Amino acid sequence: MSSFTTPAARGGAASEHARLLRCVQGIRERSARAVPWEPDTVGLPSAGGSDRALARINDVAFYANAREEVAALAGVCVDLLFLHRPEEDGDPGERRCLGCGLPWPCLTFGELRRLLR
Repeated sequence: MSSFTTPAARGGAASEHARLLRCVQGIRERSARAVPWEPDTVGLPSAGGSDRALARINDVAFYANAREEVAALAGVCVDLLFLHRPEEDGDPGERRCLGCGLPWPCLTFGELRRLLR
């Protein structure tokens, strides 16, 4: 089961926030440790000039940049989750987001939760 689809622990949106934060931090850490895929490791298409060869070259370009792009995307998610988190004190039903001040869960956290499921 993907870490995006792991069921949240009981406790509502605050535990869901912690779960999503752990998830994207893990993605960022794994992408930082990953070995970049280079043309030598993925393999270049054989000469022939077919459309499939062009697609393979595009695949190689995608894989060559994927590690850095995934790490950057996970970094943005981590930053957003650190910014948009519930207040520590107060009644759970009346908590507000520390980042935007909206009632918790705020719209930003709700969208992150929806996208990372």
